[in-house]
Amino acid sequence: MPEEREIVMKLWRGDAGGGAFETYKLPAQEGEVVLDVVHRIQATKAPDLAVRWNCKAGKCGSCSAEINGRPRLMCMTRMSSLPIGEITVSPMRGFPIMRDLVTDVSYNFEVAKQIPSFTPAPKPPGGYRMSQVDIDRGQEFHKCIECFLCQNVCHVIRDHEDNKRVYAGPRFFVRLAELEMHPLDTLDRRAYISEAMGIGLCNITKCCTEVCPEDIHITDNAIIPLKERVVDARYDPVAWLGRKLLGRPAPLSAVQAARYTGAASSAARSPSARAVPASPETASSTGLPAD
Repeated sequence: MPEEREIVMKLWRGDAGGGAFETYKLPAQEGEVVLDVVHRIQATKAPDLAVRWNCKAGKCGSCSAEINGRPRLMCMTRMSSLPIGEITVSPMRGFPIMRDLVTDVSYNFEVAKQIPSFTPAPKPPGGYRMSQVDIDRGQEFHKCIECFLCQNVCHVIRDHEDNKRVYAGPRFFVRLAELEMHPLDTLDRRAYISEAMGIGLCNITKCCTEVCPEDIHITDNAIIPLKERVVDARYDPVAWLGRKLLGRPAPLSAVQAARYTGAASSAARSPSARAVPASPETASSTGLPAD
């Protein structure tokens, strides 16, 4: 990157009531990422600019934003990788704006509270034993840094605010897949995944996989296997007969699964909907330009 080249960056400034892009110009510097430039703007031109970040190493997931319209981590997007010209940086559109580049992602933490936790069988004599293939299968899901870019880009959430009441989103399908595929876990969450987590709303467009900075194959390795398990639990007569003959419990319903979370009373009110509060503002009310 030539030292004398000028950077023209347009940052979205505003809050839930509205806002607009403001243009900042400053000289380019070698080896910078987008977050470096945002920090320079904050230090020299806009000290009141709100931006969330922490590690600057692509591991905390805090600096998620939309760069030239594409959801990315600011700390992992090199300026040299972007086309020459104006660069726009805007907050994630799938969540309500708090101020400038900072969005309210608390919806995700509310969803996390609803998921029945890891429940292993009592420890047998000699301890637990797992094969390496079972360990390898779930290792990919542990890479998630909870940047919520997959949640932001998922059109089921992004375009339909009301779906947040009945839809967990790709990040939590990864979490559920991790639990369901764990050989030591004893809970059968398949009915719960269908009734309360709303996996049927996902139409596997793979947009979540495309934006994942950790290269997790969300659609192929998490969502599709979960969909297959849900179908087996609900419609497979052989599986139903096997449960009867072997005395295995039926898959957990939404109400039953709520007993394993801190939301038993609220989830019990409606088997088909989690008690996740809808966000007060939608992405369309933030003043951001339409796609």
